[in-house]
Amino acid sequence: MTPAATSGTPSAGLDDSPLIDDLGFLLARASATTQSRGNAALAAHDLRVRSYSVLALAVSEQHPSQRELADFLRLDPSQVVALIDDLARDGLVVRESDPRDRRANVVVATDAGRAAYTAARASARDAEEESLRPLSAAERIELARLLRMVAFPTEP
Repeated sequence: MTPAATSGTPSAGLDDSPLIDDLGFLLARASATTQSRGNAALAAHDLRVRSYSVLALAVSEQHPSQRELADFLRLDPSQVVALIDDLARDGLVVRESDPRDRRANVVVATDAGRAAYTAARASARDAEEESLRPLSAAERIELARLLRMVAFPTEP
């Protein structure tokens, strides 16, 4: 990668691109940048951002179904099945019958999964800190508020 590709500044000649003011592009680039940092930080735990996200939700007391995971993470259900398969193979999660619908499965973290999540969470936070370093604490709070509005729009 070129220095410009790894820094926060646009490559020479591209700083006048109309994409610099395109919110969709900026959101996608910010996501790609933070995901790349997250993947690098989580590699030490044999996780990636997507598998870490599934594990984080499996650790919760909500016991999400595979469909709920796919919907919440905005992933194709087949992608979620593959992520759960990998986590289950590593002994981090198990599938259990959904008490609300026996035709469905919920994903529950094992003790090993909860320990892995706790260890990985610190690395994920460090990567997030690196990505958000240019922002003040107040700006981070405001960014999170605005992104929640975009990510989870309320119906009119």
